[in-house]
Amino acid sequence: MAEDAAGLDDAADDLPRWRRFVPFVLAIIFAAALGFLIYLADNASEQRDRAIALQRHSYQVMLQAKTVEAKIGNAETLLARYVLSHEAAVGRQFQDEWATAQRELVALERSTRNNAQQRNAVAELRAAMTERGATLTEIALRVRYDQALGALGQLEATRKEASVRGIADALKAIVDLAERERARHNLQVESSEYRVDRLNDSYGIIGLGMLAAAAAALWFANSALNERIFARRLAAAEAARVDDLEVAVLQRTEQLREANARLQREMEERLQAEQSLRQLQKMEALGKLTGGIAHDFNNMLAVVIGGIDVARRTLARNPTKAATHLDSAIEGANHAAALIERLLAFARAEPLLPNRLDIDALIAGMEDLIARAIGTSIKVELALDAGEWAIWVDRAQLESALVNMAINARDAMDGRGTLTISTRCMTLAEREIGQCSAGDYVCLTVADTGSGMTPDVLERVFEPFFTTKAVGKGTGLGMSQIFGFVSQCRGAIDIRSAPGEGTSIRLLLPRMVRDQDFATIRETPVAAGPVANDDALLEGSQPSLTILVVEDDPRVLRSTMAALAALGHIGLDCNHPAKAADLLASRPDIALILSDVLMPDMSGPEMIEALGAAVTGLPVIFVTGFAGDKGLAAQIAGFPILRKPFTVSQLADAIGEALATRRAASTAV
Repeated sequence: MAEDAAGLDDAADDLPRWRRFVPFVLAIIFAAALGFLIYLADNASEQRDRAIALQRHSYQVMLQAKTVEAKIGNAETLLARYVLSHEAAVGRQFQDEWATAQRELVALERSTRNNAQQRNAVAELRAAMTERGATLTEIALRVRYDQALGALGQLEATRKEASVRGIADALKAIVDLAERERARHNLQVESSEYRVDRLNDSYGIIGLGMLAAAAAALWFANSALNERIFARRLAAAEAARVDDLEVAVLQRTEQLREANARLQREMEERLQAEQSLRQLQKMEALGKLTGGIAHDFNNMLAVVIGGIDVARRTLARNPTKAATHLDSAIEGANHAAALIERLLAFARAEPLLPNRLDIDALIAGMEDLIARAIGTSIKVELALDAGEWAIWVDRAQLESALVNMAINARDAMDGRGTLTISTRCMTLAEREIGQCSAGDYVCLTVADTGSGMTPDVLERVFEPFFTTKAVGKGTGLGMSQIFGFVSQCRGAIDIRSAPGEGTSIRLLLPRMVRDQDFATIRETPVAAGPVANDDALLEGSQPSLTILVVEDDPRVLRSTMAALAALGHIGLDCNHPAKAADLLASRPDIALILSDVLMPDMSGPEMIEALGAAVTGLPVIFVTGFAGDKGLAAQIAGFPILRKPFTVSQLADAIGEALATRRAASTAV
């Protein structure tokens, strides 16, 4: 045996030296091959994990996009309910739902920040949501200030605006991009799985080689096998999670589909309800407006009719006393005209007469007037700091607004307290206060130390004919007029008040910048305030003219003809604008046209446009008690305007101004 062993040792010693290292070389080769395969397997596993993570991310983006869409739909539904119900709780729900949609949008932006296409689509979605949010907020504010009819109309009109389509298109683009990314990542997962399977097949061959080469190779093979099992389990777990996520997306999609169907049904029901509700709201608003106007007009007509009747009875025996009663009747008529101006200002239908104005100088000049209006028991303090900032407003409207606010403050303080009027310069961001655009503003503040207002009163402060004063103490049009005036100036009004803490009213008026374009509010009407009688006007201070009077109302036509006769002019009556062309052709001596604005079949501006060359160089004066809509107001801009009702003196002034303007134009040419 010893010999056999020795023989074996000798045989081993006889083996070539290189043969001894073959097992080690093979072990090293198989170990290197195994290490290389392990590296490939780890790399394939990492690629698969990365593809699965990207696949999950695509599902997350799709889910977030659907969530944003659902929140927007819920917010729109709640706003529609708020417009119909006026319930503050529903309004807050709308705001909360829209805020949630904004938060979901932020999450969506974070999820898509590494994908340029998705990031661009989300940026378009944010722009569309910002525009849509501004529109919905404006509608909610209209509801808050009891402009429900306008809010309903605006909500319906904005259903098809570009921002709605922009939101839908952006959401679809985001979902489509995420879907394409998911499909691409699915292919990557399948490719990495195939590579892992191929590497797993190679493990068996390397394992057999390692068993033949060395025990160490077996250890490496076992380790690799364990890693492969773990990787398969991990892949199976990730695949299960992906399947669960896909099921969740399908379920959420179905829920959104059902929510959309419910929203469509609610919209149809709302449209049906609007048909019946709209008529009720119109009648209610008309009843309030008619009642308030009837009350004030009956009072004024009582003064006019009573004064004229008494003057007629006393004219023969006491002309002086009759003249006094006629003056009272004229004063009542002027008050009626002022009421109409207030109503038109509130409705934003009466054009402003703007001019460049130094607000600090205006307020300083009105200090004595305000002091007399509110009484000596109230202390007036001025803090004027507008500096050189000028504004572009109607001086009379601003003075009226300032006096109205001062009188309201006096009543709130029961005749005792401190009234503070201050001005300062402000630079606002977009919609920082109300609906103000970004830019410079002059802030006029009127603050009192009075009783303040409850939240219920503050909600209705701009409502026409709403007043907390006793019957006969106020018309309820003061704050409505101020609201209309500030809106026409493209500014804003802000009221802060609480019971027992006084009231502070801020008027934000845009600063007038040099060379700024104010064409949207500039007009050139003739002032129509009370004018003292001027006998020279009635004695022919102007040369006798032949004037064409176009007026469809026979009573106004007779009155105008009589006024022209009193001024020494010859009036040609035309009761329909279609007859004006024939009269102009037959009477070449016509020197001026005096035309109503609103007439049947054809408006005054339309008549002038139709006459064309026949009125070239002929002065035209438009007479109106209501300028109509903004389009019609733009048509009469640049022409002298005479407001109804007017006196003979005012008619003479208008004729003189029209002739002077024509002469100046001829001289310039």
